[in-house]
Amino acid sequence: MQTISDIAPGQRWISETEPELGFGIMLKVEFKRVELVFPAVSEQRVYALDSAPLRRVILKPGEELETHDGDTLEIDDVIEREKLLIYVCGEREIEEAQLADTMSFSRPEDRLLAGRVDDLHTYDLRVDALQRQCEVMKSPVRGFVGGRVDLIPHQMSIAGEVSSRLAPRVLLADEVGLGKTIEACLIMHRLHLTGRADRVLILVPEPLLHQWFVELLRRFNLLFSLFDEERCQSLEGEGENPFLDSQLVLCSVNFLADNPNRSQQVIEAGWDMLIVDEAHHLEWSEQEASPAYQMVDSLARRTESLLLLTATPRQLGAEGHFARLRLLDPERYVDLQKFQEEAEQYEAVAEAVGRLQAGEPLSAEDRALFTAQSERVHDHCLALDGGDESAREPLIRELLDAFGTGRVMFRNTRTALQGFPERKVNLVEIEQDHMQWLVGLLQSLGEEKVLLICRTRELAEEISERLQEIINIKCGHFHEGMTLLQRDRSAAYFAEPDGARILICSEIGSEGRNFQFAHHLVLFDLPEDPELLEQRIGRLDRIGQSETINIHVPYEKGTRGEFLARWYHEGLDAFEHSLHGATEILKELGGVPESCDDLDAFIATSKLAREKVSQQLQRGYDRLLELNSSRPGKAAEAIDQISSMDDSQISESFLLRLWDHFGLHVEELVDRSYLLLPGHLITDAFPALPDDGLNVTFDRTRALSREDCAFMSWDHPVARTALDLLLTSEAGNASFGVWEGAPHKGILVETYAVVECVAPAKLHSDRFLPVTPIRVQVDHSGADRSDDARVDGKTLRVGNLHKLLDQEKFRRKMLPMMLGKSRDIATLKMKDIVAAAVAESDAKLGVEIDRLVALGEINDHVSEEEIAALRVQRDALHQAISKSRLRLDSVRIIFCQP
Repeated sequence: MQTISDIAPGQRWISETEPELGFGIMLKVEFKRVELVFPAVSEQRVYALDSAPLRRVILKPGEELETHDGDTLEIDDVIEREKLLIYVCGEREIEEAQLADTMSFSRPEDRLLAGRVDDLHTYDLRVDALQRQCEVMKSPVRGFVGGRVDLIPHQMSIAGEVSSRLAPRVLLADEVGLGKTIEACLIMHRLHLTGRADRVLILVPEPLLHQWFVELLRRFNLLFSLFDEERCQSLEGEGENPFLDSQLVLCSVNFLADNPNRSQQVIEAGWDMLIVDEAHHLEWSEQEASPAYQMVDSLARRTESLLLLTATPRQLGAEGHFARLRLLDPERYVDLQKFQEEAEQYEAVAEAVGRLQAGEPLSAEDRALFTAQSERVHDHCLALDGGDESAREPLIRELLDAFGTGRVMFRNTRTALQGFPERKVNLVEIEQDHMQWLVGLLQSLGEEKVLLICRTRELAEEISERLQEIINIKCGHFHEGMTLLQRDRSAAYFAEPDGARILICSEIGSEGRNFQFAHHLVLFDLPEDPELLEQRIGRLDRIGQSETINIHVPYEKGTRGEFLARWYHEGLDAFEHSLHGATEILKELGGVPESCDDLDAFIATSKLAREKVSQQLQRGYDRLLELNSSRPGKAAEAIDQISSMDDSQISESFLLRLWDHFGLHVEELVDRSYLLLPGHLITDAFPALPDDGLNVTFDRTRALSREDCAFMSWDHPVARTALDLLLTSEAGNASFGVWEGAPHKGILVETYAVVECVAPAKLHSDRFLPVTPIRVQVDHSGADRSDDARVDGKTLRVGNLHKLLDQEKFRRKMLPMMLGKSRDIATLKMKDIVAAAVAESDAKLGVEIDRLVALGEINDHVSEEEIAALRVQRDALHQAISKSRLRLDSVRIIFCQP
């Protein structure tokens, strides 16, 4: 940059690392910092003066400029007045503030005329990079492909559906162990990489902080900042909000809820996306709400996108479930009684959908119920009656959308998904001491790992002490008396193959932790809440569990332990199968009695209640959620696209060439796996690598089985940053080569111009018009030779460009003519590209708007605000794409010798 004395407010600057921001306006310079606004994308940036990647916009006489009004003028002279530039264009004087915000300012032709050209291979690398960038930016699985996760259909289905919404606000309520966290991270990762969620706040229970931190880094290469009181104090200057220091923040719910000052600061910091894990802990009633609920409520009202996660959405009954949905849409969920009445029609909807899925038509009763309220349902029915089977799936989707629950809540169950291992319970009536039984069990299991859960810290400590007195065994502990770091280390020790044989947990070990590598669970005592029992079992019964889960339940005859053990097993079948509708069952039973004179009778009554509630849910509420949460067709399409990107040898080969260009040392280890070492990097801006290198693999299966091996994809920072560094530099944008053995003598000019849509990131214009390269080739007569086969650097040899540049005719007449002709041809091609993108954008958003308008007439899950926001987005996209600009990115002169 210039010295501080040369910088003044009102000057125009461009970011060399982010040219897509357009022209910036200098706002102020102070304290060795500069602040600019980029009007084209509605963003402000602050840079350190000594390292700002900024370049002053200074146009020269003979060049053209574009004004805010759309006028294109040729510059005759440039005048400086009080550090600001005035461009004289004929009779007009144009102040630099009047320059169009989206005007292109990249001139590879200047480098060419100065004889500053790059080698042929760097030019080819840049050209390939333009194409890779275009494909990556437009990909519908961008943000999904980079997750180090198995491609599981129900997770991809939910992630695809939710992330496609303008501002997703949903409850993710899959059963324990089915991957809600992965779904939330996939959604967030896509929104973050596409610019729709730059600032993300994740709130979790304190025991899960480090687990989330590690999973975000290990699976998605996202480095979140952990915030606690110590960090806030270290960042808090005079009047400064510490939560503005980081874009990605991970924090404990209780830390904020217990501290009104921090709570207010985090609310005022402003976020694009809020994720709340274990949301059932947020307590609310019509009379009062907990501090945690109030804090999250305030955040949710100020944040566009909201994801709530809970495996037990109905754990607190209809009132608790309503409280969760109220956070998502307080305007929609205002009346608890009305919410409860809505559930009455779910059974009829589920039965109608079931008939359609079985290949049957809708019944007369179905038609009377649904077609009168929905014109779309009526039209699909008519098409189906006429023999058009393609109308069956849209009709099913319309019924689920219009009359179902899936706009705000998604829930998958083991019953619906199938393929999970068995759960086998072993109830043991004990006459001897519990510890003697436990020792005998451990000895009989050999080296197998065992997870033990009990209610309290005191009991966990007592079990551990007595066990160590009786038997020499590697034992881990996990309870609230330990620090978060101690618990993480203990869990890691248990996970190691030669680590702890048994992990003894208090109740806090029953939530959020993943121990699917173990196959034995000891429930030393039992919780009073059936939902909490499912949470305990869910530590082992998760995706990734490969063997039968053995649940060991000791109890003494005639005690509360026997009552709970037999009731859970014989009455609720809660040990060997996931229990659905626990809250409704308890309501049917009138609660769990403190004592029971006739246990057999209570078990029989419980069994009937469980069957009744289960059938009701399966016919109605749960069935609708399952139907809407898993869309196999969409999921299969996304998985195919991700798999294709995973298997791409072209992408792998290109990235190896790209890393080599930057001086990265690459050692091949095994097939598709490499060691990246810093080597002799040509730039300090490349992502930092460990001194001993970074193991990477392009093989997803290998990445999932090797913790020490990073999964490499186009979503990985090392790939994304390398691509950006190349394309925002001058490297390869000007080149010269000699084509010996060419079919004709003469000169060719090959140019690559790019179509750029300068728009706010939240519009996600890339999905319709990414930065798109246009190749044009003309010969020395100005004839269009773009359809000729491309000649790459392997065919050409290095030549002396100065011999051509020394020829006045070539320099002043022929080359400007050829470049002008190339620009004219590219401009015509751009018009077609832009028109197609505008049409695609209008059509796609128009269809969605029409669908939501029709849906909103009969289902108030759709708000007027959502429809209005989508219309605003459609119009803004139409305007932004229509004003796309053409920028010359690279040019190569080819001297042809037959």
